[in-house]
Amino acid sequence: MATALESSATLLDQLTDGQTTSLRLTQDCLDRIAAHDTAIGAFLHVDSEPALAAAAAIDRRREAGEPLGLLAGLPVAVKDVLATRGQPTTCASRMLQGWVPPYDAHVVERLRRADAVLIGKTNMDEFAMGSTTENSAFGPTRTPWRLDCAAGGSSGGSAAAVAAGMAPLAVGSDTGGSIRQPASFCGVVGLKPTYGRVSRYGLVAFASSLDQVGPFSGDVRGAALLLEVLADHDPRDATCADEPVPAYRDQLERPLDALRVGICRDHFTEGLDKDVDEAVEAAIDVYRRLGAEIHDIQLPHARFAVACYYLVAPSEASSNLARYDGVHYGARSDDYDGLVDMYCRSRGEAFGAEVKRRIMLGTYALSAGYYDAFYLKAQKVRRLIQQDYQQAFTSVDVIASPVAPTPAIPLGSLVSDPLQMYLADTYTISANLAGLPGLSLPAGFSDDGRPIGLQLLAPPFQESRLLQAAAMHERETQWHLRRPPLAEDSS
Repeated sequence: MATALESSATLLDQLTDGQTTSLRLTQDCLDRIAAHDTAIGAFLHVDSEPALAAAAAIDRRREAGEPLGLLAGLPVAVKDVLATRGQPTTCASRMLQGWVPPYDAHVVERLRRADAVLIGKTNMDEFAMGSTTENSAFGPTRTPWRLDCAAGGSSGGSAAAVAAGMAPLAVGSDTGGSIRQPASFCGVVGLKPTYGRVSRYGLVAFASSLDQVGPFSGDVRGAALLLEVLADHDPRDATCADEPVPAYRDQLERPLDALRVGICRDHFTEGLDKDVDEAVEAAIDVYRRLGAEIHDIQLPHARFAVACYYLVAPSEASSNLARYDGVHYGARSDDYDGLVDMYCRSRGEAFGAEVKRRIMLGTYALSAGYYDAFYLKAQKVRRLIQQDYQQAFTSVDVIASPVAPTPAIPLGSLVSDPLQMYLADTYTISANLAGLPGLSLPAGFSDDGRPIGLQLLAPPFQESRLLQAAAMHERETQWHLRRPPLAEDSS
């Protein structure tokens, strides 16, 4: 029987050929969620009955010979930061607990038009602020490969759902690595598109100049398929670029002749785990064997990326989250004395510790007398980081690096050390600051069996190049075919 552990391309072929049905596939996903999600914690809401009804309706249309969308009955999980009509959207926060939007995010509209089966909403760090999904108000997400380790964040639920075979495809968002890092920790493919490639309409904002929606899949072809669905010009999002959307899947088999891969040696220094170092170097050797030219590049301002990001992102978060005051939006305290006390108690009770920390950082950085010294200076450094990449891409086609300094980390190891948690994003955040597309693909395992990802970056709106380069590596290796023992037990 077809299961969500198989690739989306294989599943689409089986659906088309009548070897399985969307109803059976959706039921298999729901069975896997029921069997394993108590241990993993990938989902905050499972939309069982509507999902089964949607799958049955798609099967009837297929049987009647009606045209179907690109996803044609595939179950898709959606991060709980995207508005879904008729389903809760909580951002894993008590501030929005129980909120059911009356509208769909643009990407959810696109999924419905592509005949996806929306199976549920996935867990995340509260308001997407975190790197482990432990900041969720409703419990952490664990990587299916090691239940004592975090799935990464903030899109940990989406990554874990794909890795465990609970959905063949999932949607996440990436503000500083929140797609790529959990993809690495869970051994799947995760892609952050160029800023503006995908509409942010209906995405609950964390840092508006950094946030971007993107796909998770078990392989590169699935990521290309889902990106084709998600990418679209949307006039409701003023930052959404009016750029044509290529047929990404059709370009995957085209070899990238004379591919030039850039390596910044500053990425391979103290603090990088030995297993990660070896896996990434082995991945670079794969490109070398395929005839790619490997070039050393310089990113002189990359060392300032963490400091820059943790001024820009909290500042924007402080502004975006000001609306959650118990009056305009969000939960209201039941016990207060006057308006100001109501504001204070509502925000104090409903926001978690990390969200409060970032709001305070951002409010301070934007305050009178500090704006020029902190936020404005960070924006100037951001421009320098962007210029470094522009210069690098004059001599290389893609840039390869680790995704994270370590494989999946033990639960609880960073909760009380926010600085170390912030440093876990050191390889990913500069792509958000520069607005670049970035991808994580499986590239190996640590000695104790934790997945390791390779990060590839490309120039703006060069997702095709990024996917082609990733597909070259995937064809030469078997890492993407491995499945966590938890998933294999029920296959």
